[in-house]
Amino acid sequence: MAGRGKLIAVIGDEDTVTGFLLGGIGELNKNRKPNFLVVEKDTSITEIEETFKSFLARNDIAIILINQFIAEMIRHAIDAHMESIPAVLEIPSKEHPYDASKDSILRRAKGMFCAEDFR
Repeated sequence: MAGRGKLIAVIGDEDTVTGFLLGGIGELNKNRKPNFLVVEKDTSITEIEETFKSFLARNDIAIILINQFIAEMIRHAIDAHMESIPAVLEIPSKEHPYDASKDSILRRAKGMFCAEDFR
């Protein structure tokens, strides 16, 4: 990856992934593995978790975007990720609005600061 940038990976519903693919984020690595997963109603939680862990292990991915309702399905795996790269960002979907209280990464970040830090 010397001289090349890092990728954004996406795990989401069809609308979310399609939007990002239309924006140009779709890539295949040298092993022909994509940097995205479309989660449908018949996609197993095991497949979602395995894909998430495979994205964590790839050195060409810097950010993983995941719909928050899907992140809830594999919350234990997301909570176990403590590295800063790849960063895991939970995003809303069309049918599921974002709920900051469920975002474990945001809760961790809030715990690093207190209200007096911003005065």
